[in-house]
Amino acid sequence: MLEKKTTDYEKAVLIGIMNREQTEEKVAEYLDELEFLTYTAGGEVYKRFTQRMDVPNPKTLIGSGKMQEVEAYVEANDIGSVIFDDELTPAQQRNIEKQLRCKIIDRTSLILDIFAQRAQTSYARTQVELAQYEYLLPRLTGLWTHLERQKGGIGMRGPGETEIETDRRIVRDRISLLKKKLLKIDRQMETQRGNRGALVRVALVGYTNVGKSTLMNVVSKSDVFAENKLFATLDTTVRKVVIGNLPFLLSDTVGFIRKLPTQLVESFKSTLDEVREADLLLHIVDISHPQFEEHIDSVNKILDEIKSADKKTIMVFNKIDQYTHETIDDDDLVTEKTGKHFTIEEWKKTWMQKVGDRALFISALNKENLDEFRKRVYDEVRDIHVTRFPYNNFLYPEHLDEY
Repeated sequence: MLEKKTTDYEKAVLIGIMNREQTEEKVAEYLDELEFLTYTAGGEVYKRFTQRMDVPNPKTLIGSGKMQEVEAYVEANDIGSVIFDDELTPAQQRNIEKQLRCKIIDRTSLILDIFAQRAQTSYARTQVELAQYEYLLPRLTGLWTHLERQKGGIGMRGPGETEIETDRRIVRDRISLLKKKLLKIDRQMETQRGNRGALVRVALVGYTNVGKSTLMNVVSKSDVFAENKLFATLDTTVRKVVIGNLPFLLSDTVGFIRKLPTQLVESFKSTLDEVREADLLLHIVDISHPQFEEHIDSVNKILDEIKSADKKTIMVFNKIDQYTHETIDDDDLVTEKTGKHFTIEEWKKTWMQKVGDRALFISALNKENLDEFRKRVYDEVRDIHVTRFPYNNFLYPEHLDEY
């Protein structure tokens, strides 16, 4: 929870739904992440609302009583945005806006808004614009007073700022135009990747805000933008790295997240081509995050979607300097020991033991265990290179420490 209240951020409240799939504990985790997303977008959360509903209200998602409770709080505290953790249908969004008379945003539109802020290059902006238009297309009816967006702020960036004459036909034409533009850029990027020669390609993948860009800066001695906010990196950055006498290409890719909008996965498929074409994946994990195992599952799911789950992968558990665990007294016979009570050494004896030497534990920020990291990456890249060019293996010694 972000407790400090400031006047520079837009006031927001969050709403989450508990059901058979989403327990109270799970909803709390999702709302923690949604709050961080809100902060990243420029908002400040003043209150959270949750409701247990096995069957969502088709008109407003939440029940009428809870809606009245939210409405009273919004009016009393001058709240600018109400943000739902679950995706709203176009009808639900219109109905809720009509009752609450403020901006209604769901997780998908919030992530799209952050991407709109973060997109720096023409390519990234085109990808985000395409995703936004595809999200807005079924929501056009009756939304134009909302899309005038006189107030600005969270959820108000991107194609919604264009003129009100936009209708479904024009939006479809724009989507078609953006797809053609992306196809042209895709071909250019494919040519660029082809022109990189036969160097081994290594890609950093992982959940958002796990330290990929920080590690990229340390390993490649470059200056890639890194910040403690979600989705600090949108554009793929590729650097030539040399360890020992062995050069290879290292790419930093967009971070993944739970409930990643399908529009973004589709529009960013070219960015993810860096992952698809990589020879080696470095799956970066923030081991200090309480839900890091879920983050691993989310990343693996997306890797599977882009047909990269079977690639050679090294698990790199980052932020070991920030890792903490709860302790249990020896005479405590009631508390059940779970993952939150494990030390890193105890974690290594769990499922991580099966990963074996394909798991590394580092701190990119404090540069802990980076020699071991470099040695492991060197060995993997060397093996790939020797397999690809068997007649050149005399160039590479068996061990990095010979240099």
